[in-house]
Amino acid sequence: MSRREQQLKIKSQKQHAAKQREQSRRLLIKVALFGVAPVLLLFVLYTLFNQGPTYSPVEIAENEHIFGQRSNPVSIVVYADFQCPACATEHQAMKRLWPSISDKAHLIFRHFPLTATHQHSWTAALYAEAAGRQGQFWEMHDFLFAAQTIWTRLPTVEDEFESYALELNLDLEQLSADLESDEVILKVRNDQRGGNASGVRSTPAVFINGRLLASPSRARILEVVNEEFEDGSKRVAE
Repeated sequence: MSRREQQLKIKSQKQHAAKQREQSRRLLIKVALFGVAPVLLLFVLYTLFNQGPTYSPVEIAENEHIFGQRSNPVSIVVYADFQCPACATEHQAMKRLWPSISDKAHLIFRHFPLTATHQHSWTAALYAEAAGRQGQFWEMHDFLFAAQTIWTRLPTVEDEFESYALELNLDLEQLSADLESDEVILKVRNDQRGGNASGVRSTPAVFINGRLLASPSRARILEVVNEEFEDGSKRVAE
């Protein structure tokens, strides 16, 4: 066999091998499509039908955590992350401000854990929500913010959070069950979905009667609450 014939034979073998690889690749794609597509479709449908409703900052859901009198005309909706330092600062500002606005406003807390940067934020939200199932959401909310500098540095936080639950005399067995319940998980997830839909991109995000405050300082919150209260009083008088 001449050198030229050897080269042609090698070329033919390579082309045949490449053709076989391409056929195998196409077969694998078909198998994957027929095997994975139904599973993927089922997953998408399950996710869609199990997400639940979301609410804008001017809507109030049945399962909201409301501090103050719901009948007060000014609605403050806060989207926050328990591991976010700025949220802890906003929480302290709101506590100091509250006696001045408690007759005008009610406060709604919604979860917005920034899990990409705060590794314990999702777990903290679940513990607060689970505590809420025993009527102590706001107490756990305050514990988490007050002790934020302690637990945020821990590699795991479950034992620390359970110590807060014991301080609040919560039923730990029920708490453990609630942490894994669909209702608790969906509440956190749907708060976050609603925040995304409402334009929340960072925390804390404070809405007052639907107005997103660019700088939710104590002075600014007080100013806008008073504005909204006065505007509401004028509309009633008219």
